[in-house]
Amino acid sequence: MEKQLITKNDLMKQGLKEGTARKVIHEAKMILVNQGFQFYNNKRLGAVPVSVVEEILHVKF
Repeated sequence: MEKQLITKNDLMKQGLKEGTARKVIHEAKMILVNQGFQFYNNKRLGAVPVSVVEEILHVKF
């Protein structure tokens, strides 16, 4: 079964630097909030759907 959520640490394992990984997660959360998912409007939440990150980075995980 494929992972559905991705975290900053997962992105760092894929080769991104910490700051970049953080920005990608933040951007993904903002996209989700703008789509109406208020659940992601939370500083402590660090996992976002892989599909949103793939859309931002144009990379398949």
